[in-house]
Amino acid sequence: MEPFIRLRSGAVPFARANIDTDQIIPARFLSRPRAVDHGQFLFHDLRQAPDGEQRPDFPLNRLHWRDARIALGGRNFACGSSRESAVWALFDHGIRAVIAPSYGDIFANNCVKNGVLAVVLPREAVEALMAEAEASPGSEIEIDLPEQTVTSAAGTWSFDIDPYAKKSLLEGLDELAFTLTHESDIAAFEHRMGRDNR
Repeated sequence: MEPFIRLRSGAVPFARANIDTDQIIPARFLSRPRAVDHGQFLFHDLRQAPDGEQRPDFPLNRLHWRDARIALGGRNFACGSSRESAVWALFDHGIRAVIAPSYGDIFANNCVKNGVLAVVLPREAVEALMAEAEASPGSEIEIDLPEQTVTSAAGTWSFDIDPYAKKSLLEGLDELAFTLTHESDIAAFEHRMGRDNR
């Protein structure tokens, strides 16, 4: 995975609460293998009408937010089913971080596994960031993972993160790569167990 250190980008706001994973990526796309670009399915049914025309008012269809690498979400963002492909769709579209007051638990865990930072900030802070994005669509947010801060023209906020998640993101480690950082400890344990079982 690509390490996540600092990110400065515009932010696309999704202001509604309880946006679920079926809205992020509809169920009919779940059979696609990981090698497929899942970004094309991101918010598929909200981004376009049944005839395939893009809805001009949907945030990702607005020119100044199309390339945003940060998403702003409402309360309980990505609730619902546990589909990992919801994170794949965000990542493949180019989004490396989401900022929201709360998340579906499984989604937050899937973010860490796939190199996406899920930042939890108070509702008032997220609302301030959304208001700034709406008022000044070209404005940027900076996320500093080592310092655990989010900064914009609206202010600076600190956020908490699990130490395992922080290390994994900073070093670009998936679960297997993280396990292999303890390879010498594993080998020593196996050697000890083999010796003790003789």
